[in-house]
Amino acid sequence: MARILVVDDQELMRDSLAANLAREGHEVVAAADGAAALARLTAGRFDLLITDLRMPKMNGMDLLQEAKRLRPEMAVVMMTAHGNVPNAVEAMRQGAYDYIQKPFDGEAIKALVERALEHGRLVRENQALRCMTELSAPRPLIGNGPAMQEVRRKIELVARSSATVLVRGESGTGKEVVARAIHQASERRERPMLAVNCAALSENLLESELFGHEKGAFTGADRMRRGRFELADGGTLLLDEISEIAPALQAKLLRVLQESTFERVGSSVSQQVDVRVVATTNRNLERAVADGKFREDLFYRLNVVPIDLPPLRRRSEDVPDLCRHFLHQISKRDRSPFRHIEPDATRLLQRYDWPGNVRELQNIVERACVLESEPGVVRAATIGPWLGSANGTVGRAGAPGSAAVEELAGKPLADIEKKVILTTLQQFKGHRAKTAVALGIGIRTLGMKLKRWKDEGELVEAER
Repeated sequence: MARILVVDDQELMRDSLAANLAREGHEVVAAADGAAALARLTAGRFDLLITDLRMPKMNGMDLLQEAKRLRPEMAVVMMTAHGNVPNAVEAMRQGAYDYIQKPFDGEAIKALVERALEHGRLVRENQALRCMTELSAPRPLIGNGPAMQEVRRKIELVARSSATVLVRGESGTGKEVVARAIHQASERRERPMLAVNCAALSENLLESELFGHEKGAFTGADRMRRGRFELADGGTLLLDEISEIAPALQAKLLRVLQESTFERVGSSVSQQVDVRVVATTNRNLERAVADGKFREDLFYRLNVVPIDLPPLRRRSEDVPDLCRHFLHQISKRDRSPFRHIEPDATRLLQRYDWPGNVRELQNIVERACVLESEPGVVRAATIGPWLGSANGTVGRAGAPGSAAVEELAGKPLADIEKKVILTTLQQFKGHRAKTAVALGIGIRTLGMKLKRWKDEGELVEAER
């Protein structure tokens, strides 16, 4: 149900209310005064605070102000005697959800608690939706080959726990889809799932996104802002491309994973959170650890349950199912007749290496639906030239025995991918957007690959 903090200096009232709410299935924690309650709020998450107005050491109004600073989304209900009603009304102006006048019966407080919890839930959901990065709508895991069956098996097992998960795979293999599937299959599915792209933000911005900041913490911080860890409390946080996080932030992230605590930027008050972390990477983190670019202790903390996503070239048996899925999506989205794919076109797609993986396949299918001249079908004659140009020097997909293929045979796929990308980039005189279109990959994916090669000292070609 919910976690509720009850605060009253009168022991009989405090224990009676706590017992009443516990019988409803809630987890109830009791405190005898405002100072004790504040310590509880600092140490853990609560969905609702019910506090008396008049108490020693720290009265209810002061507790309300501190509680709203620590947990802005938490609903607060004030308990007051008849003569203190005006003060209770003032507390509502300061952020309390409602007040109840003593003495009250069990049914009245239960109804109020139910309304306050629903209000708090709606506030959390709205804030999460406003602040979350754009996650795509939930997508199914397509494919029934052995590799995808193993991925599904691991998702089912890991969803039963709150263990940290590291999803590894090349760009475009569907790492975000796996992360969403883990969240939807877990007991956290009713809580928020938020995401942060670690490669898209500078170190300072990423720290603020993850942990939030206090008003005045830095230039431009004109108000307090909660970070993704705080907003995802009770839910799941997806850390996309975790390998790109700066060393200083790696230490702070390690602390959150170990102790479930953090401080907002500019604050010395520790926040306690319950967040399940799913991290993704398209890089070899073991090599990054060996090169001193990634903390070894953080790697082991992230790699509790690894899920390796195979590239599309290693599960070609799933290409027909993926094509049908994308064709159905396009037909529904565009309200157009459903297209079928020719067997020759399917075989052509299954022989292609797919450097852009599932994302590239989706790109090819969508392009075919737009440009295909024959109604109701996708032909090999239409898609063949695109696969050839996307492969750069390789030529038409599946053309065995060509000189270009023989030249590349036996080389690591990573080297082939790099050669194709850089050759295409050179052909377009360093123009990233045109290169990405020709390769059938996203410009962000292209930029990340170029950045990685540049950081590793392997990129000397001019590009813009």
